[in-house]
Amino acid sequence: MADTTTALRVSAQRLEEFIARAFQVVGISAGESKSIAELMVRADLQGSEGHGVFRLPQYIRRIRGGAVNIKPRIRVVREAAGMALVDGDNGMGHLVMRFATERAIEKAKAAGVAWVGVKWSNHAGPASLYAGMPPEHGMAGLYLAVGNANHLPPWGGLDMLLSTNPIAVAVPAGEEPPIVLDMATTVAAYGKVKTKAQRGEMMPEGWMMDRDGRPLTDPKRANDGFLLPIGGYKGYGLALIFGLLAGTLNGAAMGKDVVDFNADDVTPTNTGHVIVAIDVEAFQPLAEFKRNVDTLIRDIRSSKRLPGVDRIRLPGEGSHAARADRAKNGIPLPAPLAAALGQLAADLHIAPL
Repeated sequence: MADTTTALRVSAQRLEEFIARAFQVVGISAGESKSIAELMVRADLQGSEGHGVFRLPQYIRRIRGGAVNIKPRIRVVREAAGMALVDGDNGMGHLVMRFATERAIEKAKAAGVAWVGVKWSNHAGPASLYAGMPPEHGMAGLYLAVGNANHLPPWGGLDMLLSTNPIAVAVPAGEEPPIVLDMATTVAAYGKVKTKAQRGEMMPEGWMMDRDGRPLTDPKRANDGFLLPIGGYKGYGLALIFGLLAGTLNGAAMGKDVVDFNADDVTPTNTGHVIVAIDVEAFQPLAEFKRNVDTLIRDIRSSKRLPGVDRIRLPGEGSHAARADRAKNGIPLPAPLAAALGQLAADLHIAPL
């Protein structure tokens, strides 16, 4: 996370207004700019710093480069009772995934479970943004995606044919916060590598390896190596399967067809996603389920700990704490990020933060 002792703190509302204004300048409608900005600020509020306003200069570059359609016709092109395929028409990923998630929730209300695949989308921020929407409607959410750059070779190989291909699962609770698992299939998401490079920080050993099999800890040398999968060959297997389901199944990019949106500002990415909504009421009364989830959370939290362990945490606790802090005290912007956003404001002729 950012160094909150030295970082500039900006209110969520002010940051949202800044982001929305930037998108309006490059031609996105006021309503859609606000929608994108709101989702990006949600990412920063929950501590997903590699996927929030950090990405704004990159998004603007790609729009200016013609890589993103600023007036997309997002639509369902195939559907059945419990599924749909959405064509994002190369629109901003946040708009496409909000549309797809709303369709999944709507269909799950009727079918119990709904699987919605997406093609011709773009980077959409952290996976938990979309997995976290169904719990607001008494549902569990599951999200998969093909990452927007290949930084992972097949296990034992050197060719970059896979990405970080994340998964997020969100389960509603009652009095406790929802359980929200959000993880890449690599030890670290590439966004974390980029934030380390911007801040002039080194990476821990175990994030990346160079092409000779040695640990790579300088994020500015990231192109000299590759990310490491979680759990060795098991993480490679998960990245492959998630890519097949979110990419290949939907007619979206996978493998060598994935465009590195970090290096290419002109080529559409055809990013693939999957969102699944599971209506708890189709299985049991929602109140009963939430009570059982609360009980399990408390059993885990109060279970015996190893020596030296201060507490047992559950997936999503860190994001929940960050959201509470940042909603009250503002979102921290480290000095390098604040400088980059200041330069962007000057380029776009808008008021700086």
